[in-house]
Amino acid sequence: MTRTAAASTARPDDEQQRFASLDPRTGEVVGHHPVRTEAEVVEAVRRARSAAAFWAELGFDGRRARLDAWRRLLVRRLAEFQSLVCAETGKSADDARIELGLVVDHLRWAAKQAAKVLGRRKVASGLLMHNHAATLEYRPLGVVGVIGPWNYPAFTPMGSIAYALAAGNAVVFKPSEHTPGVGEFLAGTFAEVVPEFPVLQVVTGFGETGAALCRAGVDKLAFTGSTPTGKRVMAACAESLTPVLVECGGKDPLIVAEDADVRAAAEAAVWGGMFNSGQTCAGVERVYVAEAVADEFIALVTEKARALRPGGEPDADFGPITMPRQVEVIGAHVADALERGGRAVVGGLESVRPPYVEPVVLVDVPEDAAAVTEETFGPTLVVNRVADADEAVRRANALRYGLGAAVFSRHRGEELAGRLRCGMVAVNSVLAFASVPALPFGGVGDSGFGRIHGADGLREFTYAHAVTRKRFGTLLDPMTYDRGPRTVRHVLRLIRVLYGR
Repeated sequence: MTRTAAASTARPDDEQQRFASLDPRTGEVVGHHPVRTEAEVVEAVRRARSAAAFWAELGFDGRRARLDAWRRLLVRRLAEFQSLVCAETGKSADDARIELGLVVDHLRWAAKQAAKVLGRRKVASGLLMHNHAATLEYRPLGVVGVIGPWNYPAFTPMGSIAYALAAGNAVVFKPSEHTPGVGEFLAGTFAEVVPEFPVLQVVTGFGETGAALCRAGVDKLAFTGSTPTGKRVMAACAESLTPVLVECGGKDPLIVAEDADVRAAAEAAVWGGMFNSGQTCAGVERVYVAEAVADEFIALVTEKARALRPGGEPDADFGPITMPRQVEVIGAHVADALERGGRAVVGGLESVRPPYVEPVVLVDVPEDAAAVTEETFGPTLVVNRVADADEAVRRANALRYGLGAAVFSRHRGEELAGRLRCGMVAVNSVLAFASVPALPFGGVGDSGFGRIHGADGLREFTYAHAVTRKRFGTLLDPMTYDRGPRTVRHVLRLIRVLYGR
């Protein structure tokens, strides 16, 4: 789910050779980490080559045994892991627990399903090659680079790491400079169950370290972050024709149709917009509610949002804004919406109190306002009335973003979902698709391309390897100059008879 390891507000020390990760709630130092140089990144990728050969040779069963052992180790150390996530991101204890629960579930699925999805299988040979056997398998690429975000520092990069490992690749992971400790924890625990080779390595640092990974010779680069940074990643990888997987966030809509369960829709809108301090790429940012139920919906959203409070204590509804400069973006979006005629029914500019932002619900915001068109990434909701669900779909599709969406309707949910231009849709819920390991996760347009999770996510980190094997000779063999003058005519006659009707 989203944000990049680009520029940082973390405090460098020792002349940039080491830097500190900070607790956004208090400013206290959580840990110190090295700033890896370009040479060190190149060396990590070189080491990963021999590790990749070892890992691939284990086969599906051998890798599954190691990944299952890693999963069990992570479960035993969940409390420690959760505390670290909270310290580096500031998120509430429950938000961190949900994230780590998803990590474990997806890791289990990837390890279990890799052989079925990627293993060798027979495919039909077709008319012309009926005397050949055909097989298809998906082979690991080798070394995969992963650049991860800070808002879900474990779950989001593990959507690439776990699936790339299950597919047989070694991984070099560049975590966000805001959450380097989470990356180190993942690599450290993995090394406990795979001590032989550095199959999963972490390179910590700032944007320069991420840029070095793009140019270090990996076989594929998986990036999660902003659209502008994603374009720079693509440009850097294009120099060496390194393929990329890019997830760039979104401005996800929630549609409340005339026949919706309004109370359920309101509860989902508030949770989808506010949990994790609104720092969720596929979270709810804009709501289009049919006029027939708008008053009831807005009243319920107002009531529920007003009851929420951010804080630094573990049982807070949500935590601070992890990246300090994002507070400025949130404030600017709220100010612009109010100046352009929008109304705040919950909170307002006074809700922005760094490092915390209290819930803000805006209504009647112009469709060209920044709060509608740009990713706010804070605990804010824009709720706009529309004539009906059909108008809601048109407005939802109007932006270049196309990550996820949600629809609430008793009778038209799947129909409306089918008309939305995005990668995933939840009907009568929000974000359910992210919690289903078998479903691919990714977007279109400015939300990026490629998929993590599911069978598509496993195949993202492989290449297709196709083989044909001649089983017997045939009287009609068009693939030779010894075919004779009538062979092609006979083949075309067969095609007309079999396929021309």
